[in-house]
Amino acid sequence: MADPLHIAFLLFPNVTQLDLTGPAQVLSRLGNARIDLVAATRDPVPTDAGFALLPTATFAEVPRADILCVPGGFGVNDAMEDEATLAWLRAVGAGAGWVTSVCTGSLLLGAAGLLIGYRATCHWAQHHHLAAFGAIGVHDRVVIDRNRATGGGVTAGIDFGLALVAAIRGEEHARLVQLSLEYDPAPPFDSGSPARADAATLARYQALAARMAPGRDERTRAAAARLGLGLGLGLAATAPS
Repeated sequence: MADPLHIAFLLFPNVTQLDLTGPAQVLSRLGNARIDLVAATRDPVPTDAGFALLPTATFAEVPRADILCVPGGFGVNDAMEDEATLAWLRAVGAGAGWVTSVCTGSLLLGAAGLLIGYRATCHWAQHHHLAAFGAIGVHDRVVIDRNRATGGGVTAGIDFGLALVAAIRGEEHARLVQLSLEYDPAPPFDSGSPARADAATLARYQALAARMAPGRDERTRAAAARLGLGLGLGLAATAPS
């Protein structure tokens, strides 16, 4: 039997756990695959849901992986400013068969220089930053460009996982995984995107995000500037959905 596909998920403080656990549940059913949750140390990592996740390996213990996956969350900006995190992403991303992300994890990939010239997506509220990292922003729930696969905000991680399973194992296997998870979404409200949410709900979210991560836009722009690409916000091409 061939060696199992090694899937490495980055863990960092204040990660959005569903960005990680959603696709991890899907990818765990690839067959002949193993998952590591990788962090700077093996200490428990707090998530934005109020509980911690336990790393299975450290940066030093995972120098390579077949699939690199980076979740998002309000902790992304601290991770963008941590050179050990960026160095690990660059090293593993250079040799990975797939370099992937969910939600604002794409901005962290961008800060590591791993999205230059690639089509990518992100959580809608931070999507406008992709261009400054040299990426081509696409307003789709899942975007695959060569060996880069990115998912939109949070719950899009499940769609992303299924699309990646289909790319690796074929659509028939992906359909089986979808059925096994009973992934048949029927949300009680039609408020899952800024295009459909009412103005009051949108304003409440924006105020909440500003309280949770003050200075987030400025710190993201600074991370992009450190790449030295000479791209202003919004100056790179943006592909339509």
